[in-house]
Amino acid sequence: MGLPTALAGLSFLVYVVYRYFTRLRLTPLQGPPSSSFLMGNLPELYRSLVGEIDFKWQQQYGNAVRFKSIVGNDALWIADPKALQYIFQTSGYHFPKQKERLVVTRLMHGKGLVWAEGDIHKRQRKVMLPAFGGPESKALLSLFSNSVQSLTSKWAEKLDGSKDGSLVLDMPSWLSRATMDALGHAAFDYDFGALSNDENELTKAYNGLMVDVFGFPSLRLIFTQAVARYVPKSVLHYLAFNSSSPRTQKIHSTTSLADKVSKQLVEEKAEMILAGNSGRDVLSILVKSNMDASAKTKLEEDEMYSQMRTLLVAGHETTANSLSWVLYELAKLPHVQDRLRAEIRDMEAKIHARGDDTFTTADLEAMPYTVAVMKEGLRFDPVVYHIHRVAGRDDVIPLSKPVTTTNGKLVGEIAIPEGTRVVASIAAYNRIPEIWGEDAHLFNPDRWLNKSPVAEKFPTVGVYGNMMTFIGGTRACIGWRFAVIEMQAFLVELVNKFEFSLADETKRVRREPCLVMSPTLEGEAGKGPQLPLMVTWAPRGAI
Repeated sequence: MGLPTALAGLSFLVYVVYRYFTRLRLTPLQGPPSSSFLMGNLPELYRSLVGEIDFKWQQQYGNAVRFKSIVGNDALWIADPKALQYIFQTSGYHFPKQKERLVVTRLMHGKGLVWAEGDIHKRQRKVMLPAFGGPESKALLSLFSNSVQSLTSKWAEKLDGSKDGSLVLDMPSWLSRATMDALGHAAFDYDFGALSNDENELTKAYNGLMVDVFGFPSLRLIFTQAVARYVPKSVLHYLAFNSSSPRTQKIHSTTSLADKVSKQLVEEKAEMILAGNSGRDVLSILVKSNMDASAKTKLEEDEMYSQMRTLLVAGHETTANSLSWVLYELAKLPHVQDRLRAEIRDMEAKIHARGDDTFTTADLEAMPYTVAVMKEGLRFDPVVYHIHRVAGRDDVIPLSKPVTTTNGKLVGEIAIPEGTRVVASIAAYNRIPEIWGEDAHLFNPDRWLNKSPVAEKFPTVGVYGNMMTFIGGTRACIGWRFAVIEMQAFLVELVNKFEFSLADETKRVRREPCLVMSPTLEGEAGKGPQLPLMVTWAPRGAI
């Protein structure tokens, strides 16, 4: 070995040692002990029921926790409001999605808004925003109402044919089909026929998709996904798209169906718009917006199909799950359900008195307790419970409340090195007592009618009710207004006509983690989403 080569090798070694001792390190926050160097705390984080570990860590260590990933790597779990505001708003594009998760996102959703980062995300969001504004979302109320009325007609037939006027109905199954129809009409001006046809191919493919693909991860799968961070993105992409695993094949078969329908619909919308006919559905507005966009901002063909695949998951199963959880909470609290129904009936009487027979968005917004119940459902049972990010650079994250480090030092900010994995806990943020009250772990709609002045001192984080349920900042859910109006329409119609109570099977309900919080039954989790409730006609007498 020549002298130049030896000097070069020595210089490199010195540099590596220097970087090791001088690089930024994650602030030594308190956190849970790890029982495994190889797996760290990942098994308990990803295999526990939704919220269990989050609330445990929150109670023991606060809203900023250092935990262990694989082979001793430090990771950050965070629920502090100022930190979340910094990560998602102030420095949103400096905390991108994790590489290995982006590959899975592309596999499932294509190159759409959920997958896109940086300038691509900005371009796509700009084209899509006109379809999700306030007026555009409000204009869809009648379509949502028609879909839920089709559902209540189905239930009415079953109740009228029952022996005692009661039935045990599985909420996710019915609501998944009803919200699929609502999405079809409102987003695509297309009739999926999910309620009228139990064997609808696309509906069956998407129903319970998240449980099938992401539920019940084995230790091997958790480790493999964690190791993927060290694999080149091109290799990950090849492995993901060519995997023969049942989970991957389920994604392929579902997205193939979705792309077939998407291509047909996009072509039809383009022809209609060129002929001078433009609908008010999301896809029509999106296609027209894309036609009007400059060449630099225009969505490519595969990007357009990807947006539709994203809507089919984000606008259907998450809404069905959210509604299922709200009805579950109402079934546990009959007095809340009665009070809600009384307000709905009171507004219904006012609507009839003015000569109308349908609720308007103004009517929905004029029912404070109804809005409070819906907000409380979104806060208490957020369907998306974790958001995963990675520090794109060495950074310093501010905190709302100082925390004590493992060496006893009180700090008001967190030093975080580039590449650190971040788990933002929506579930934990939505339960912080200082923001939501000392009864934050109880379902109490009144908190929205009597907001605590203390809560106003905390940073604004979310786009709706300051919850993190629809996230916030640069990556806030673009369709949150769409979802809120749809949920309001469904909630008002269902509670007005039916009374919900717990069935015997409901005692076995689990909050299943599968990227979204899906209801399953203990001992039957492999059967997919289930949340059975007793349904009867709501009394029409005095409440």
